[in-house]
Amino acid sequence: MEALLVILAVLVAATPIAVIYLLISNANLKKRLTALETRLRNGEGTALVQATSAPHDLAPTASNAPPGPKNPVEPKTDTATLDIPARATVASAEAPVQPAPEAPSQAVVFNAENVQALVTWVTKNWFYVASAVSLALAGIFLVIYSVEQGLLPASVRITAAFVFGGALVAAGEYIRRRHGDDESSSTAYLPSTFSGAGIVTLFASVLAARLLYDFISPEVALIGMAVVGALALVLGWFYGPFLAAVGVIGAMIAPFIIGGASDTPSFLLLYFFIISTVGLAIDTLRRWAWVSVISLVAGFGAGTMLMLSAGWPVPLYFTMYCAALAGIAIAIPVRKWMPDHAGTLLSLTVFSRETDIAWPEFPVRLAGGAVLTSSGLIVFTALETTHTDLFWTAVAMLSLLTLAVLIWARKASALVDLAVLPAVALIAIVASGAPLWQMSQDLGSDFQEPQMSLMASIIVAIGLLLSIAGAWRSLQNGPAQMFVALGAATLAPALAIAMEVFWHPADSLGTYAWALHAMIIGAVMVGMAERFAHADGPEHRERMSFAILSALACIAFAMIIMFSSSALTTAIALTIVAAAWLDRKFNLPLMSLYMLAGVVFVGYRLVIDPGKDWAIEAPLADMLLSHGGAVVAFAVSYVLVKAAQRQNAMILLESAVFSSLGILVSILLYRAIVSLSGVNDVDSHWAFGIGATIWIVLGMAQLHRVQIGGAFAMVRLGLGSLFVLLGGFLVLLAITVSNPLFDSYSNLILGPKIFNTLIPAYLLPALALGAGAWRLRMISKPQKRAFLGTALALGGLWLVLTIRHFWRGAVGMEWPGMDQPELYSYTVALLVIGAGVFYQSLARPNATLRKAGLVFIGLAVAKVFFLDISGLGGLIRIFSLLFLGLSLAGLAWLNRWAAARTETAPLAKNE
Repeated sequence: MEALLVILAVLVAATPIAVIYLLISNANLKKRLTALETRLRNGEGTALVQATSAPHDLAPTASNAPPGPKNPVEPKTDTATLDIPARATVASAEAPVQPAPEAPSQAVVFNAENVQALVTWVTKNWFYVASAVSLALAGIFLVIYSVEQGLLPASVRITAAFVFGGALVAAGEYIRRRHGDDESSSTAYLPSTFSGAGIVTLFASVLAARLLYDFISPEVALIGMAVVGALALVLGWFYGPFLAAVGVIGAMIAPFIIGGASDTPSFLLLYFFIISTVGLAIDTLRRWAWVSVISLVAGFGAGTMLMLSAGWPVPLYFTMYCAALAGIAIAIPVRKWMPDHAGTLLSLTVFSRETDIAWPEFPVRLAGGAVLTSSGLIVFTALETTHTDLFWTAVAMLSLLTLAVLIWARKASALVDLAVLPAVALIAIVASGAPLWQMSQDLGSDFQEPQMSLMASIIVAIGLLLSIAGAWRSLQNGPAQMFVALGAATLAPALAIAMEVFWHPADSLGTYAWALHAMIIGAVMVGMAERFAHADGPEHRERMSFAILSALACIAFAMIIMFSSSALTTAIALTIVAAAWLDRKFNLPLMSLYMLAGVVFVGYRLVIDPGKDWAIEAPLADMLLSHGGAVVAFAVSYVLVKAAQRQNAMILLESAVFSSLGILVSILLYRAIVSLSGVNDVDSHWAFGIGATIWIVLGMAQLHRVQIGGAFAMVRLGLGSLFVLLGGFLVLLAITVSNPLFDSYSNLILGPKIFNTLIPAYLLPALALGAGAWRLRMISKPQKRAFLGTALALGGLWLVLTIRHFWRGAVGMEWPGMDQPELYSYTVALLVIGAGVFYQSLARPNATLRKAGLVFIGLAVAKVFFLDISGLGGLIRIFSLLFLGLSLAGLAWLNRWAAARTETAPLAKNE
């Protein structure tokens, strides 16, 4: 059986060797045929006969080379395509290979043309690929078989593998020197095939000697891989890209083919790192572009496969490995210890809507892809880990990667936006570290590790370090200084907020200790604002604004941690006043952003958390401090921004004053009703009316803010409409199921005549709708008429119910049934309303109001003739009709005079 295996191995190795021998033996055939065809076209029959009789003289030398132009033009090489299937025609086989340009490649590797070129090349030259794979496998299996069978001592086995790999490299170099490796040579790709397979065999030999059989120490293995890597690097500079592809891909796959078990599988990560470094180093001189991509993709892919298949502690070292790959992807392509990538920012190209922005150069895109992949893989590895070491290693690597982009690559203006990738990954890792924090707190101080008790403090310190580094980078100026300043002002607070949301450090550290962390961050932001103000001067305040916004947010964050519900709402409202004052004092338009966030936060607290229920049950002083303080703060802020002429902020704060005042009045009415009556019925008509008023004023506030415009205009419109509909639904409940007309005992009216619960139930929502119709300028006329019509209907319902309650009392409200005094009261009310409206039409003057007044008076007259007169008798009927007739005559004359005045008055408006 073993003999058969040996024969099979010999056949596998002999097959590609035989093919290669046949190719070499006919090495000059293509050149000879080309020369013959050229001479035939030129009619040189004698030369043809001589060529037939003496074929060896046709070797392309200076004496017999085909004639060409006196000044041959070197063919252009397009670096934007793969270099494998190059078709450049040369004048002679001895023509020197022109060196690649030194400028960074702008190659776009993954596009349809390159993929098609690769498929075409593989289709035409698949036997070179198969040959390289066969030779590499032969070397790998030679190592495995010799050890498994015990045919030779350990040293001889490894030596034999090295000799085989060296022989392949030597054969490739011999062919390259003798016949060349370019496309024009008949031996094209053969040197790369041999040498690439030899490099793979050498790497596999070192790897097997160390990991599989422990024949050599880690130090010796590292030296061996370095030597083989140096050899591959030198060969890659002289050979075509096929060698780099074979060497990188084959070396990455070799460990998975060898298999076996090892006590130190993490050593393979160092091996993969060396292979990736070699691939990048080859491409940094040759500028093929796709070789760099293959090196990084294979490096990240092989490392990920190892991390997924191997156990602990490989994930720990894998995070370091990913960060190291990102580092070499930044440095090697530009061949600089201090990267200096210039050009367009990658984020600007990806997210900008402009179409004329230049695409970043290839080294920038390569670095961006490496940093993105590295950050993503670190998050994938360490997310929600239960290993303390892995958590801290991931935090350290992402922090170092962020610092590397900000400080180490400070001359690389095109890479500055990449700092956001590891920074966001860091926030994700910190947020997912809640189980570790909880575990450390559950263990107690006697068992937890020292760094775990300071876990939150260490994270805050790291965030401050990164924010300070970002501020320093922004102060160096550059194309993205605003972007970096914004990130510097955001990162440290974002880490603290992530811990607050997921960890709840205050439960263990105490509220004051944790709030002190937030205040320290705020103090650093204040110092950052001072530096930005000193650097920018009074003309440019954007960077200073970012830092001040962050400081205000940190102060608000500390208040959230320390204060109670009432104090917190007031404290946040006071920070809005501070932001408005800072804007007026130092001309900081960006303070409007904080005002927007503050108004939203305070509104959330007034309505939802702790909301209306808390305001009803809380002590009166706390409620006034929370809700009344918000109203006062909004009003003061409105005065300040009005002085600073911030139109959008004025609209925002004006609506905030309106809505918060409406909420405060509604809550005070509710509390007064409960306090005076002792009844707290959430399903009553007055409870529904108060709830409807709150939602209506909130909806009107959102609709008022629509005129600010921007990206949130539709959101505000949708929220405003939703809130108004919610208020309308509660009004509908108050009109139907909770109406005292239908069940006066279950829906008992509380309070004296006129001033009772009918006011909050119906009049208050009507006033809110009327105020909205009066103040909202952005809504359409049909919407304004709908609001006004609903307000008038609710006001009319309140008047009818108030009159009925005046004459019949709370228990006699049910319909039907009506006494004469009540009936006459409705007539008087109609006349009074009509007279009042008519008077307003004269004071304005306004034709619409005049007609509306006449409608009310007409209704009163109709009611008198059809309803009221039947209940009158004697002199009362006579004098009533007499008075009504004289009044109507005078009214007719007054209407005629008012109509003429309305038509001639220049200020009249027929709306």
